[in-house]
Amino acid sequence: MIDFRDPEIQDKAWVEACFAASGNQGCEYSFTTLFLWSSTYHQQVARFGDYVLERMCGSRGSGYLFPAGTGPLGPVLDAIENDAQQRGEPCRFFCVTPEQQILLEQFRPEQYQMEPDRDGWDYLYQIDRLADLQGKKLQAKRNHINRFLENYSDWRVEEITLDNISECAMMDLDWNRLYRTEHGDSPREEQTRLDERHAMSKAFAFYQQLGLLGLLLRAEGRVIAFTMGSLINPQTVDVHFEKAYSEIQGAYPLINREFARWIRNIRPSVQWFNREDDMGLEGLRRSKQSYHPDRMVEKYLAVRKKSNPD
Repeated sequence: MIDFRDPEIQDKAWVEACFAASGNQGCEYSFTTLFLWSSTYHQQVARFGDYVLERMCGSRGSGYLFPAGTGPLGPVLDAIENDAQQRGEPCRFFCVTPEQQILLEQFRPEQYQMEPDRDGWDYLYQIDRLADLQGKKLQAKRNHINRFLENYSDWRVEEITLDNISECAMMDLDWNRLYRTEHGDSPREEQTRLDERHAMSKAFAFYQQLGLLGLLLRAEGRVIAFTMGSLINPQTVDVHFEKAYSEIQGAYPLINREFARWIRNIRPSVQWFNREDDMGLEGLRRSKQSYHPDRMVEKYLAVRKKSNPD
């Protein structure tokens, strides 16, 4: 079997090099995503030549991320399929893009069954649209921001650093307390929030080592919103977390707008914001759709068909 192991912060450089070679804009091809959520989805990595292999377990069982790297693909697929066979499992590839479907069909014609994974599709936005919020479709966002500016004349944004990151952690604790009080939780929502809190605690702890980019929004002297992201590639930022007090009108669209403007200023090569998937949660889907994505990163589950006995 392939010697998979838990990802460590020391893996960042070589994993990112392999991910970058794939050219994929999906959030799965971010080392930060892998590192932060590895416990939740039981993600492990292995090096195979110039490829990074990733094994994980989710609601659809155990499987693999489509391999990322350079060099001949055939031997890599052979190794993964043999690993699945030795584990007594069907070979599954998660988050397969349409481009990867073409590759899989080229190397394994008619051997994999494809199933859409709509809940896992990522929302991509052009950075200028988020930074400028122009056009009728985004009028509501501008209105919310204007109400905020009328109510909080002393607002300002700050880059998240080691000097103020503890304030973000405290704000997150308070946000979760208020959410539980006001909304309650279904079992799925409770688990989602717990998973997010675990991932975010790792983000706070490894903020510098991961190269995270973060911005906080302050009004009346306190942190009322913050967001964090990292580069998938020079053209794409993956937005990992965004928190704001929902009772403060305009806080969410303002931190989103200011983060886009800040990234545009400090990383001129960035053209896209990946705001990740909606996990099939109705409220989250409405929120992401309200910004009218320019593109979606489509993803599918590929399961190898059972071979017929001779």
